[in-house]
Amino acid sequence: QVQLVESGGGLVQAGGSLKLSCAASGRAFSSYVMGWFRQPPGKERKFVAHISSGGGNTYYADSVKGRFTISRDNAKNTVYLQMNSLKPEDTAVYYCAARGGIGSVIVTRFDYWGQGTQVTVSS
Repeated sequence: QVQLVESGGGLVQAGGSLKLSCAASGRAFSSYVMGWFRQPPGKERKFVAHISSGGGNTYYADSVKGRFTISRDNAKNTVYLQMNSLKPEDTAVYYCAARGGIGSVIVTRFDYWGQGTQVTVSS
């Protein structure tokens, strides 16, 4: 089992940056693929990025590629999402998630979820 707690959300102007963090409990953090997903108001939750257990492989949704960077520090049991050049359409609740095995873009394939952190980008 792993418990996840996101932080770092907030209100930012378009073009600005935010860095989200997701702290995990449990000793098996380094064995999990970690992902970030987001859910805009009234819409379904969608994939943003994932990172392999060792951090060597990453994958991004086309909508954030080149603007967002996912990283992890296994010594700190933390995964990050650096978000640059933010746009109003990035406004959403952002969730981190964990799963064993390989990376996935599918929400239901992740086993553990945080409570989410709100990101609001004003125009």
